[in-house]
Amino acid sequence: MAKLVITAAVTGSVHTPSMSPYLPVTPDEIANDAVAAAQAGAAIVHVHARDPQTGKPSADPALYEQIVKKISARTDAPICITTGGSKEMTVADRARSVALLKPELASLNTGSMNFAFHPLADKLKEPKHDWEVPFIRATDDWIFPNTFKTLAEFATFMTAAGTKPELEVYDAGMLSNVQFLLTTGVLKAPIHLQFVLGILGGMQATVNNLVFLHESACRMIGEKNFTWSLSAAGRAQLPMMATAMGMGGNVRVGLEDNLYLAPKVLAKSSAEQVERITTIAAALSIPVATPAEAREILGLKGAGNVGWGQKTAAE
Repeated sequence: MAKLVITAAVTGSVHTPSMSPYLPVTPDEIANDAVAAAQAGAAIVHVHARDPQTGKPSADPALYEQIVKKISARTDAPICITTGGSKEMTVADRARSVALLKPELASLNTGSMNFAFHPLADKLKEPKHDWEVPFIRATDDWIFPNTFKTLAEFATFMTAAGTKPELEVYDAGMLSNVQFLLTTGVLKAPIHLQFVLGILGGMQATVNNLVFLHESACRMIGEKNFTWSLSAAGRAQLPMMATAMGMGGNVRVGLEDNLYLAPKVLAKSSAEQVERITTIAAALSIPVATPAEAREILGLKGAGNVGWGQKTAAE
């Protein structure tokens, strides 16, 4: 059986500091959580940056550089940098750190959508920071923009940097976008897809939806032309991860996608969720990939070819 690549997404830009005392905020906290997740069995770590003082999502390349250097000094796990960002970032903001740091992997969101999480605002009874509730409530009027123009621009600079796009698919129409980019030569097979389910505005985290997306990708792209992973938000995370593993897919867990380990039990780290996944994998007799094996499976360029070993504008 193919080895399982586990990704740990450690902080994201949806959850806010008031939602969990364990959500990492500073570069040290984010790096510590990523390294612990790697030690628990994650082959890849996925990072966002936050303002160290307020916890607000940040596009500052200097923060990203601190984070990736701190992580890579302690683990050889490939680092995936987001281009998703947050609702207050421009497209240029979202691309800047990836273009500068040239990581092995970077997220590339494959279509525009309503990306909403405004119902979470009602759960913040005593927010730590003034920005949190307005930031969350404003997502009821937010469109996450990923046009064909920006998809081509992101894919082009990632190719030039040797960065593998992790193609985030939230809805069925986004597979058509990916197919178009392949047909026009903007993307080259084999590609890596990540199905992201459970976001308000996208497809929900159900077995039927995952099977439909996977079967559609096989039909449209060709099953030998892609690898794939699943990210499932919220309480569906663990059951959907088990489903994906049973289908031969890879998985993503972490505090970006789910703050809980069990109902009403906050996860104290992304590593706790990774440990759950490795336990499920062992019960299913599915071997877990090392960072080196993940590089081979996904066709990554290797840690020696990233950009943060060089002088950057953040220095």
